[in-house]
Amino acid sequence: QVRLVESGGDSVQAGGSLRLSCAASGYISSRCMGWFRQAPGKEREGVVSIDLDGSTTYADSVRGRFTISKDNTKNTLYLQMNSLNPEDTAMYYCAAAALFRGCAGVWTNTWGPGTQVTVSS
Repeated sequence: QVRLVESGGDSVQAGGSLRLSCAASGYISSRCMGWFRQAPGKEREGVVSIDLDGSTTYADSVRGRFTISKDNTKNTLYLQMNSLNPEDTAMYYCAAAALFRGCAGVWTNTWGPGTQVTVSS
């Protein structure tokens, strides 16, 4: 089972940017990968996923502001977050599917411990 470790979370002012990273212990090129977040008192929600063919699916709330990318040579997933607002405050989690599993249906198999993003107004 692949292990995931997120980094890059921080406290920023509204309008600022952050880049999150997710280092994986195994191949990320051959599985669905994605980012989720959970705000205090709310359920975990999907932010964005990237499929085996590179296709991406963004939540409406972040489309146009967040960008997912990955470096297969480093087995690292990224989330570039721009134009942050207080509603983006949450714990952000990286998730991976099982090897060769795409993003259809319920695909999450492994989770990282999370990294905190706090946006102040």
